[in-house]
Order: sequence, then structure tokens, then C-alpha cells
Amino acid sequence: MSTEPETTEDAEPGTPGTGPVPDTVGGDAGAGQTSGTEDAGEAPGAEGAGQDPEAADADADSGETSGAGGPEAGAGQTAEAEAADAGAGQTAEAEAADADAGQKSEAESSEADAGQVSEAEAELRAQQAERERIEQRKAEKKAPIESGTKLSGKAADLLAAVRAVESGERPAATVFEEPRPAPRRPAPEPERRPQPVAPQPVATSAVPAPEAVQAVRRVLAEGGAPELLAPQVAAALGEGADDQLRADPWQLLRTPGVRPEQADGFARSLLGAECGPDDERRGRAVTGWLLEQAALAGHTALEMPALLAALAQRGVPEPEGAVQDAIAEGEALVFQDALEEAGTPAPTAAEGDEEAVERPVRVLVGLERYALAEESLADGLGRLVNSVPKQDGSAEDWERAAAAAQGSTAELIRAVAGQGLVLHTGGEASLAEPAALLNAARTLGLRVWAAAHGPIGRSRFAALLRRSGQGADVPERADGTPAGPGDSPVATVSGLLAGAEGPGRDAEGALDLDLLVVLDAPQLDVETAALLTESLPDGARLVLSGDPAVLWSVGPGRVFADLLAARICPQVASRRPDPGPLGELVSGIGIGELNQVEAPGKEVVIVPVRDAGEAVHRTVQLVADSVPRAIGVPAEETQVITPGHGGAVGTRALNAALKERLNPGPGRFGGFDPGDRIVHSPAPGRALPGRVVTADAEGLHLSCEGETVVVPKERVEHSVRHGWALTAHQAVGSRWPAVVVVLPGDAAQALSRPWVYTAFGRADRHLSVVHGVEQALPRAVAEIPAKPRTTRLPVLLAPQISGT
Repeated sequence: MSTEPETTEDAEPGTPGTGPVPDTVGGDAGAGQTSGTEDAGEAPGAEGAGQDPEAADADADSGETSGAGGPEAGAGQTAEAEAADAGAGQTAEAEAADADAGQKSEAESSEADAGQVSEAEAELRAQQAERERIEQRKAEKKAPIESGTKLSGKAADLLAAVRAVESGERPAATVFEEPRPAPRRPAPEPERRPQPVAPQPVATSAVPAPEAVQAVRRVLAEGGAPELLAPQVAAALGEGADDQLRADPWQLLRTPGVRPEQADGFARSLLGAECGPDDERRGRAVTGWLLEQAALAGHTALEMPALLAALAQRGVPEPEGAVQDAIAEGEALVFQDALEEAGTPAPTAAEGDEEAVERPVRVLVGLERYALAEESLADGLGRLVNSVPKQDGSAEDWERAAAAAQGSTAELIRAVAGQGLVLHTGGEASLAEPAALLNAARTLGLRVWAAAHGPIGRSRFAALLRRSGQGADVPERADGTPAGPGDSPVATVSGLLAGAEGPGRDAEGALDLDLLVVLDAPQLDVETAALLTESLPDGARLVLSGDPAVLWSVGPGRVFADLLAARICPQVASRRPDPGPLGELVSGIGIGELNQVEAPGKEVVIVPVRDAGEAVHRTVQLVADSVPRAIGVPAEETQVITPGHGGAVGTRALNAALKERLNPGPGRFGGFDPGDRIVHSPAPGRALPGRVVTADAEGLHLSCEGETVVVPKERVEHSVRHGWALTAHQAVGSRWPAVVVVLPGDAAQALSRPWVYTAFGRADRHLSVVHGVEQALPRAVAEIPAKPRTTRLPVLLAPQISGT
């Protein structure tokens, strides 16, 4: 036990559990902790439904749960409650966004004077004009700016729900989740096909033509829906969106954030007496919507009984007919997967029987995009498993490389020498093993690359390669320019697939490499994994490396876990433990034990709190004062992690408090100021931490891990969020010198073993736990594993490996 100098606050270095709490790094702990640990009763839900709340991340918000602000409603949550909650906090954001709206016009008006005034003077003029414009608008109307907030009734509810989804204010419906995790936010993955793609930069969604948007606006007005939704509806429905809406008003459900009851109101206004709950168009649309919600919860398909039960809950009078209609129209696919119980021989027909005994099957229904991706992934994995790797280097060369290594590193090199697909598991310390593998393979003449989940993970692994001597003699960049001294053969998964990073592609469209090591493998969803496997050339080797105890992917599927369970290829488990008290603590959590650890250097510190207000206060104090002073880690290298976005201690509340302390400002760039820490989401499921540099007519200029990113002004509200505080799913794949994990009392139901493991494991040197959940924390670690996901990959893999 140690006492921090220059402070009177108390905490206990060690385990965030029970017991006395004398010394702290972080503030007047006070006596006692909050008592919000009561578990809500289990509500009925779809079979196999639900997942840990963190899997809801889909963009900068990553769509994570509002667990920090209180348990979300279960499957029966009303749209009105969601819309009301979603609207909270919109006014300030909308006002800041509107204030920023004048920036472009003012900047353009000053361009004419660019030749007479300096750049600094021009910026000052623009800032002055902007401030005058803001003051004028505030004087003209004190109410929220016109951004749909003057709407009422159904239109207001519908607009609030859609905006809540886009901005991360609220997650999606909770049809396929249990009460313990909060609901997911419905932000669909971009349309991708499970096949090789030509190199191209990552682009935002196509903007619909103004004529199409205007046509949709007229239809929405007729149905009483907010006209401001027209761009989203036009983008979701594509060409002829207005005609589709008139022919089938329930197609409005394809717009993210719209719920069945809201689409019903729109249909009633548009169709009048023709509208009814037994309308087959409604049944098909609700079936598709439920399958989308299941995908957002991590499932690639739903078992038929679960889907029928959910349809009945949504007021569909004939669920079986609705599913059959959706299948007949090609809006869903049905599968019959044989079930084989371990140790039970397949049933056979008696001799002379006319009817053969059938195996038990489970009937699944899923969306085409995920079905095709899962089938393509199974084909690609089967190709890797059954093919002979390209013979780069003799068997003797590979054995010499393995003999020069030790322990599990040698096992990994030997496995890769003779196999096209290898799985590697381990924590942060185990990254040294794929680094050694890349080094050995490069000496044998292989073209090697590694791909990480995010830019922070990419930078960390690149630094590890440089320390191990792998950074030298790197091939030229993807654009053909010579590699610089700091270049390493490491990319992000998204950059590799888009062609913006990595080796590029050969004449046949395959990645121009011989060995690919994918780090953070648990973050691979089925579509991304399918793209990777189908992009590999014949004879290439693929190593999937990661920690199986962390949170699963944002997108549907559990690829890494399914592969580990299928045991279709060599698996190498690292024997390198993560060092120190932090490594001991996190390793225990991984097996369900919250152990007490000795922390002589204040590697782990507990700060008990009584309520939400105290939790925010202690968090700000830790980041701004205590950790820099007692641990020596500056505020800019300390990351706050909390269970959700909403509530009194969610990311929004914490980011507001941290900005006020660390970088106060008026938020003159759409709510942001230069120097603000942010997280940018260029696509669903991707979170890029960075900082605001400036803003101009082009948009908001960010620096993300040394790369300059410009976010167009119209995309800022939906894809950029302050980043002093993140959720665990936004933080996965990254690590920081110091981490402050905030666990307020009302976050108890959001906790699970993977969430705690992921959040605590983001710290390199120091972990502070702002603790207000009492016994809910050890109970979550011991009793609440990852929520199951329904996938077809294990069944699809069986015939692919039958010849092995």
C-alpha cells in the first residue's frame, strides 16, 4: 500500500473489489460506494439473442450502450421513450452545428481579400464575422434552431429516433437483446460483397441527387413524416425511392433509426383505410427489419422460432406467412443446418425401411449479404486449409529459423512453415511472437505484411517491429514511392482492403504478398474476414492473431471464436504472460477471477465514489491532476473508458467535463476547438482517435495518428465525437500509458467479463478505477461471459475440411 504525495485522497492499490480503501491517486473518495447493483429480472427475448452491450459500436459513437446512464429498456421499450431520450442534449449540439454553418459562407466572402490581407488577418476576420453571426442568431431566437425541433407528434418522434441513431445518442431497438445489456444502435455496414475488390480509397456514402431527395420529401410530407429525413431515406432506398415509398410505405423501415410503430403511422397517413396490420407488405418489411436488428446484435442469422416470436411481438398476425413472403421475394434466405450432438452417431434407417431416418436440423433465416459473406468466408478458409503454401525457403531454412526462436515463437514459425492458415492467441506481450515470425519470414524472402484493427495498434506494432530490427529494408509503399526510415510493413485492416495502405494488389486483384498476419483477430466480422480471405493469392499464408477474451466484433459474426472452436487448423497459444500487476490483474479477469494484486508503484488504484456527480469530479481530477503528478503520465496520454455514451457518467458527460478543464473553448467549429481530442468514425465500426487541428471551407481538419483527415462539414455531426472518454469497443485494439475506467453505480447491468477485460487491458503503466458498482464488478467477472451469437460458419466449415 502506498500513499500519494501532496494529496489527502484515499484509495487502495490493488483489486477493484471490496475491503478498506485507504490511499488514492484520485480525490476525496469519501466513504462508501453507490448501491445501484440490483439486477433487473430477465425478460423474455429471442432465443440465442443478445450480446454484450459494447458490441453495438458502429461509428464514432460506435453505437454503444447507454449503460453508464442507467439500464436501457428491454425488447418492449416504446418508441416514444426512445425518441424522448434520444432528443436529450440535441439542442446544444444543433445550435453549435448551426453556428458553424455560417463559417463556409464567411470564409468564402473573405477570399476576395486574400491578396490584400495576410492569412492570419483573414482568419481573424472570419472568426469575428462568425461570432457576430452567432450573436445575431441567438438574439433572433432563443429557442433551438430550426432543425426539426419545431415538429411535434409522430413527426418529432420519428426525426428524434433517426437523429439519435445517426449521432449515437441512442442505440437500436432491443428486440434481440436481454435486459442486462443495453440496446444496440442501428448503423448498417456499408454494402460490401465477399470477393476481391480493386484498390480504391475509402469513400463516404453516395449522396442522392437533389431531384431524388425532393421527390422523397414530398412523399414524406404527405405521410406526416419529417421532410428533413429525405436525404437519409433517399440514400437508404436508392433509385426511385419516392415510388418505392408510395407503393410500400413500410420501406421506411430501411432507414436507420426508424421503428415499426413509426413506419405504421406513416403508412396509415399515406394509405388511409387500406392500411392494416395484416398487410403482407408490413409483414415482409418487419421481417427484414428484425433480421437487421439481429445483425446489429452480432447474429448472422436467426433461428426460425426466435424470428416468429419476435414477429408476433410486433403485431404481425401471421408470422409464418410473413417469413415465407420475405423468402419468396428474396428479402431473406432460409437454411436448414443439420445438428450433430457430440458422441451421438448419425441416425440410420433400419434395413428394409422405406423412409430414411432424418437428422435433426435447425431452421435459420438470414439476410442475403451476411449469408453470402459467411459462405464466401468458409470457401476462402477451406482453400487456405487445404492448399499447400508457396515454398519460399526450404524446410531446413524454416527449421533453422524456428530453432533460433524459443517456446511458442518457435511453435508459431513451424506451424506457418507448413500450413496456409494458423491461429495464434495471447495478450499484449504475445505480439512479440508475430513480430518474430515476420522477421524470420522476411529473411526467407517472403513478402510479409501485418494488419491491425486501428491506427494506434498499427503504430504500436510498427514500433515493436523496429525494435526487433524488422523496420529496415521495407518494400516500397503502396503508391510506388520508396519507403521512408519510419515505414514498416504494417497497415490497418480497412486501409489494406481499400488499397490505401499495404502492398497493393497484383494483376489478378489479389493482395501482393506471401504472408499476412492479422492482429486483433476477434474484431473481424464475417464481411471483413471474407474480403481478406478472398483477397489472398494462391499459396499465401494467413495468421489470425488476437486475444480471444476481448470484446467481439462490432459487425455480425464471431469469426475468431468459431475458428478456435472448429479446430480446423494449427493453434498456437502464447506462453508469454503480460508482466507486472496489470498483467496479473487482467489475466485473472480472463479466466473469471478478480484477483487482489500488489501494486507497489500504484499500477492499479481504486477510487470509490458514491454517485454520478462524484464520479465525474474524480475522473476529471485523475486525468488533469493526480495521474500526471503521481504517475508521471500527462493528461494527453491518459484515456478514460466508460460503459456507454448516455447518462450522467457516459462519454458525452465526461467529455464535456474534460473539455472544460483541459481545452476550454466556445466550440466554434461545429462544437469543436483546435486541440480537442476526438474520435472519428469514417465508416461503421471504425474509430480513429485524434485531435482537431483547424477548420475551413473544406471541413474539419483532424490529425489521427500522424495522418491528416478532413471531414466535410455535413459529416462532422455524425462521424466526429470528443474523445477524452471512449467506450470499451471504441478503445479495443489500442493501449495508452494510463487508463481511467469509470464504473458508476448505474452501469452495473452493462458489465460483463469481456467488457471488464477489454477496458482494464487498455492500460500500459497505470489503471485507475472510479468504482461505484460495489459487488457488481466481481460478479460480472465471475458470472457474465460474452453473450452468444448465432452464426453458420462452423456448419459451413465442415465440408470445406472434409478432405483434411
